[in-house]
Amino acid sequence: MIPDRCGFCKGKLVDGKHEFVVKVGETMLAIKDVDAFVCQECAEAYYTPQTSRRMDKVMQKFYRSSLRVHPLAAGEISLSEIEAENC
Repeated sequence: MIPDRCGFCKGKLVDGKHEFVVKVGETMLAIKDVDAFVCQECAEAYYTPQTSRRMDKVMQKFYRSSLRVHPLAAGEISLSEIEAENC
Protein backbone atom coordinates (compact mmCIF):
# COMPACT_ATOMS: atom_id res chain seq x y z
CA MET A 1 0.00 0.00 0.00
CA ILE A 2 1.29 3.42 -0.97
CA PRO A 3 0.82 6.17 1.63
CA ASP A 4 -0.95 9.36 0.59
CA ARG A 5 1.55 11.57 2.44
CA CYS A 6 5.34 11.81 2.33
CA GLY A 7 7.12 10.16 5.24
CA PHE A 8 9.69 12.99 5.35
CA CYS A 9 7.79 16.27 4.94
CA LYS A 10 4.13 15.12 5.01
CA GLY A 11 3.54 16.59 1.53
CA LYS A 12 0.88 15.13 -0.76
CA LEU A 13 1.92 12.26 -3.06
CA VAL A 14 0.87 12.37 -6.71
CA ASP A 15 1.17 9.81 -9.49
CA GLY A 16 4.13 10.63 -11.73
CA LYS A 17 7.54 9.70 -13.10
CA HIS A 18 10.90 9.78 -11.37
CA GLU A 19 14.56 9.20 -12.14
CA PHE A 20 16.23 6.50 -10.04
CA VAL A 21 19.99 7.08 -9.72
CA VAL A 22 22.36 4.61 -8.07
CA LYS A 23 26.14 4.33 -7.78
CA VAL A 24 27.51 0.80 -8.25
CA GLY A 25 31.21 0.76 -7.47
CA GLU A 26 32.59 3.60 -9.56
CA THR A 27 29.73 3.49 -12.08
CA MET A 28 26.55 5.56 -11.99
CA LEU A 29 23.30 4.19 -13.37
CA ALA A 30 20.24 6.37 -13.97
CA ILE A 31 16.92 4.73 -14.75
CA LYS A 32 14.65 7.36 -16.27
CA ASP A 33 10.86 7.56 -16.42
CA VAL A 34 10.19 5.26 -13.47
CA ASP A 35 6.53 5.14 -12.37
CA ALA A 36 6.33 6.54 -8.86
CA PHE A 37 4.24 8.41 -6.36
CA VAL A 38 6.14 11.70 -5.98
CA CYS A 39 5.87 14.19 -3.13
CA GLN A 40 4.69 17.59 -4.35
CA GLU A 41 6.78 19.31 -1.68
CA CYS A 42 10.19 17.58 -1.55
CA ALA A 43 10.08 15.28 -4.65
CA GLU A 44 10.72 12.10 -2.62
CA ALA A 45 9.63 9.09 -4.68
CA TYR A 46 7.67 6.06 -3.51
CA TYR A 47 7.51 2.94 -5.67
CA THR A 48 4.92 0.19 -5.82
CA PRO A 49 6.14 -3.38 -5.25
CA GLN A 50 5.63 -4.06 -8.98
CA THR A 51 7.81 -1.09 -9.97
CA SER A 52 10.47 -2.15 -7.44
CA ARG A 53 10.57 -5.63 -8.98
CA ARG A 54 10.99 -4.11 -12.44
CA MET A 55 13.92 -1.99 -11.20
CA ASP A 56 15.44 -5.07 -9.51
CA LYS A 57 15.44 -6.86 -12.88
CA VAL A 58 17.20 -3.89 -14.47
CA MET A 59 19.80 -3.89 -11.68
CA GLN A 60 20.40 -7.64 -12.10
CA LYS A 61 21.06 -7.14 -15.82
CA PHE A 62 23.35 -4.22 -14.98
CA TYR A 63 25.38 -6.36 -12.52
CA ARG A 64 25.70 -9.11 -15.15
CA SER A 65 26.86 -6.50 -17.69
CA SER A 66 24.08 -7.59 -20.03
CA LEU A 67 22.39 -4.21 -20.16
CA ARG A 68 23.11 -1.74 -22.92
CA VAL A 69 23.20 1.74 -21.44
CA HIS A 70 23.84 5.22 -22.77
CA PRO A 71 26.93 6.97 -21.39
CA LEU A 72 26.09 9.39 -18.59
CA ALA A 73 28.13 12.52 -18.08
CA ALA A 74 28.28 13.31 -14.39
CA GLY A 75 30.35 15.38 -12.05
CA GLU A 76 31.23 14.27 -8.55
CA ILE A 77 32.44 16.22 -5.55
CA SER A 78 32.64 15.38 -1.88
CA LEU A 79 30.99 17.45 0.80
CA SER A 80 34.34 18.10 2.44
CA GLU A 81 35.68 19.56 -0.84
CA ILE A 82 32.73 21.96 -1.03
CA GLU A 83 33.15 23.01 2.59
CA ALA A 84 36.90 23.58 2.07
CA GLU A 85 36.20 25.89 -0.88
CA ASN A 86 33.78 28.02 1.15
CA CYS A 87 36.15 28.57 4.10
